[in-house]
Amino acid sequence: MSASAVILVVDDDERLRRTVSNYLRAESFQVLESGTGEQMRKCLASETVDLIILDLMLPDESGLNLARELRARSDVAIIMLTGKVETVDRIVGLEIGADDYVTKPFDHRELLARVRTVLRRAPKSRRQTNTVPVSGVRFEGWVLDLVTQELNSAEGQVVHLTSHQYQLLASLVTHADRPLSRSEISNLLAGRDWSPLNRSVDVLVSKLRKKIEKDPKSPKLIKTVRGVGYKFAARVEFTG
Repeated sequence: MSASAVILVVDDDERLRRTVSNYLRAESFQVLESGTGEQMRKCLASETVDLIILDLMLPDESGLNLARELRARSDVAIIMLTGKVETVDRIVGLEIGADDYVTKPFDHRELLARVRTVLRRAPKSRRQTNTVPVSGVRFEGWVLDLVTQELNSAEGQVVHLTSHQYQLLASLVTHADRPLSRSEISNLLAGRDWSPLNRSVDVLVSKLRKKIEKDPKSPKLIKTVRGVGYKFAARVEFTG
């Protein structure tokens, strides 16, 4: 972990945001500030950030939705700030992919300890946000176009994917360095109520395997991680 890591504090409470930012700067971190989700996006479009301290409740949108959006395109470290006491909010945040959470009010020394722990735990190569526009992904001869949402085989044939199959494949390839739990996959899939408690995610994985695996019964691309969920095992290459 480098003490010069860049941290983005996203909170609409200006006093808290400034206090936290100044405290972290005193500890030799580089700190950026945003008061809304839109400001956060603009900041990330021009800056490389190692960790985001993200408030759960923002005036323009939910911090959970922002965390879900961040995790869909980046492995930047995320610490959620919440003033709520309900366990469900913390659980959902962690299932979406947040690395840790801190409940308000908090001691700044506790926050600092959690920041250092998260940064130490996350390799530098995984903490940077992807500020270079990405339009496609290559793997094992396949090409997934993230703009047109088309999948092309190594032979150049277009393989039809349903919207949910595309969302699943896009989620897996953009998180190819780690397994995704069924809860994380459920949160990344839009358009219906996906429950990690039933077999809907497993059924969807099975259908996708039939389209991209040479032998769906012995999958090489989408591996089952027992007790966790699924992991994309092929080497992926992102294209602009």
